[in-house]
Amino acid sequence: MKRRIYFGVLTTLVILNLVIGARIYFYSVAAAPQDDAYPNLKLFTTVLERVRMDYVDADKVSYQSLIRGALKGMLNTLDPHSEYLEPVRYEDLKKDTEGAFGGVGLVVTTNQGVLMVVEPMEDTPGARAGILPGDEILKIDGQSTERMGFQDAVQRLRGKPGSEVVLTIHRPSSGQVSDFKLQRAEIKIHTVKDLNNRREFALGPDKIGYVRLLQFGEQTASDLEQALRKLESQGMQGLVLDLRDNPGGLLDQAVKVAEKFLPPRSLVVSTEGRNPAHRSEYRAGSRNTHPRLPMVVLVNDASASASEIVAGCLQDYQRAIIVGEQTFGKGSVQSIVQLNDGSALRLTTAKYYTPSHKVIHERGITPDIVVPMGDQARRDLQLLRAPGGLANLTEEEAQRVRQARDVQLERAMDLLRGITLFTRKEPPAGKTAMK
Repeated sequence: MKRRIYFGVLTTLVILNLVIGARIYFYSVAAAPQDDAYPNLKLFTTVLERVRMDYVDADKVSYQSLIRGALKGMLNTLDPHSEYLEPVRYEDLKKDTEGAFGGVGLVVTTNQGVLMVVEPMEDTPGARAGILPGDEILKIDGQSTERMGFQDAVQRLRGKPGSEVVLTIHRPSSGQVSDFKLQRAEIKIHTVKDLNNRREFALGPDKIGYVRLLQFGEQTASDLEQALRKLESQGMQGLVLDLRDNPGGLLDQAVKVAEKFLPPRSLVVSTEGRNPAHRSEYRAGSRNTHPRLPMVVLVNDASASASEIVAGCLQDYQRAIIVGEQTFGKGSVQSIVQLNDGSALRLTTAKYYTPSHKVIHERGITPDIVVPMGDQARRDLQLLRAPGGLANLTEEEAQRVRQARDVQLERAMDLLRGITLFTRKEPPAGKTAMK
């Protein structure tokens, strides 16, 4: 009897221990932190090997292609601005910011799957060959662009200066299809232009200058200084700084542009991130070469990043009137981390704040004076100012483009005319001006 009681108690204890142990195990698994490295890495390697063994196309499952694909996916889940850059893509990024690359000098985009020329850059092989805005690139070296990815097409257009490429072009205005044999050259990206998309910077009779910054590259601040000095030598009394459609670029160039109009040591922008190493203040140096020049800054919904830094800074100090539309709201810092194989990570590590500590990210800069402009008007103005922009249009379309008005620029010019007229007024005879 005692023996039966003993085994009964023992069995009960064993079962109880198993139940409690199982509950503890399953609870610990369910409650395991999501950032526990080992089980998550084990899951990744399990999936990696299963794909390598069983995926139908063996040529698509090399370790390199699978790992790079996984890295792209991982970075893309974070935000729209973080990404994994393969070696070729990283080299292109460096060339873009350095301000020069080998190519044919065509700004291209995709429109309903068609690779289309937006603009031939001034004094480049594409422009000299007579390629026009609106031309459609059907083939590159005999290969159809119909299913060619955009980045792949850009890579094929670029190449070593002196090398040749053949483009098959369809011109919608005439329906003609022609081959253009181009010799690639070193293409210098000029980020500072005048109203006519050139670098002449002629001053009009109203003495108001106009400078457009296309992006912030390594030479932007120095090129802007040259443009301003040329305008001032002609007697400039006011400036329109056009940052519309400017996607941003280098942070240090944004600071150098802003400091031209600010007192020394003025705070231009600050950054804040999780890592203390990414918390910084960027202040103006001693380059305030144009401290009293009346200014209007033009922005729109495609003004982003470095453009928003400059606009927000000048607005906070009431140094310029901001005119146009709410900006894009890309106020985050991307750090470039180069990897051993020549690839790189572009990782969001902080956010930008204006001098008054307004956050830019996902909010943008609100203009002092809001002046909307429709998409059609923007396209028409782009065609009007691009060399050869009317050539691919019907007569009806060309007539419409010729009549396009830049209402945002008109408003900016009116403001500066009023400011310069007011500041030129002298007090009546016998009275003193207010000090």
